[in-house]
Amino acid sequence: MFYLWFFVFLKLFNLNIQAIFLLKPIDDKTVLWSSRDNQYLVLENTTALLVSKLSKGIDFEDISRDLSQELSLPIKETADFVLDLKKRFIDLDPTSNSNKKESFEGVTIPGVLSVEKFYKINNLIIKACFDSQEACFLIHPKFEHLEVAEQKHEFCLKTFTQNARIFLAVEDQLIESWPFDEAHFFQGKFSMQLIQKIHNKQEDKWLGVFHASAVSNKNSAMLFLGDSGNGKSTSLALLQAHGFDCIADDFVPVDAHNQEIYSFPAAISVKKTSLDTLLPFYPELSDSKEYEFKVAQKMVRYLKPNNNDFSTHVPCKGLVFIKYIKDAPLSCKKIDKVTAFQKLVPDSWLSPIKENAAIFLDWFAALDCFELTYSNNNEMVAQVSKLFRDEL
Repeated sequence: MFYLWFFVFLKLFNLNIQAIFLLKPIDDKTVLWSSRDNQYLVLENTTALLVSKLSKGIDFEDISRDLSQELSLPIKETADFVLDLKKRFIDLDPTSNSNKKESFEGVTIPGVLSVEKFYKINNLIIKACFDSQEACFLIHPKFEHLEVAEQKHEFCLKTFTQNARIFLAVEDQLIESWPFDEAHFFQGKFSMQLIQKIHNKQEDKWLGVFHASAVSNKNSAMLFLGDSGNGKSTSLALLQAHGFDCIADDFVPVDAHNQEIYSFPAAISVKKTSLDTLLPFYPELSDSKEYEFKVAQKMVRYLKPNNNDFSTHVPCKGLVFIKYIKDAPLSCKKIDKVTAFQKLVPDSWLSPIKENAAIFLDWFAALDCFELTYSNNNEMVAQVSKLFRDEL
């Protein structure tokens, strides 16, 4: 079979609606977005063109015949390939119930929850209630630096467990539930509720949320990305100690209207292995609480961000895929955008709205993408300063 198939399948979440496609050339490939299930695919350009023709209702037999003549291949071979594309991208599964709304029948929000926390974010007071210390542990450590005494609050987030699931409610409206082994989705939704209130923007106004660290020089920001353990948060803390601002750690929201990075008030996570590096800059870490996350098998302390204005938002200057490797020489280079796209999307929440998906593709295509490897902290800080000055 001739090679036209896609490189990566990036499924985000399901929407059982009539498929609408967006196509965006990036480097020598084409990124396709499908509204049916909010998936982004990196395709060979010829494959993307075929899917586009199928989506416009052109008969697959006509497409197969033209492709056979163009590539001098047997009609059966091209017909099989085009039919496969049609089944994968165009034909809907009538039995799919992926858009079925969650039923909360029989679920009652408890009248009293045993654990109450109050957080002050700018001038906003938020109350968070949990039915156990274990549930509180999923949220509180990252926001403990914002805790205040009980007082009048603007809204209340309620977390409780029933039937082996975690439930989230805003005031007395149930939002969603998750099995215990998907607690990270609960944490993401909790954080989404926060940014909606902090920045007065509903979920449909956000372009996406990225698993990254956002560092600012007050005029613009860089997103630092990488697998867990690569040094995103440690680099963020070091850069903060050298005059940069922490805009967000781990949960970085981007606005759909202006494509700017918005502040998120969570503390910076500091793994035990990074303490020796950071203690000279942050002696308070020596006495800070240590939390054990058994599932992730790590010990973490939290560092207060130096940015106290959680209404901050700045444009994004670029993406930096960072990695600390012991004794490695400093290396900083641009990387191709297809590689960067494949690294960025799987760990991200991206809006399922067509207009937002189009904006995301344009936004990404305009960004510079870098790969930064380091072992010397001072060299890393100096190199990031150069990137902000457009000096590679």
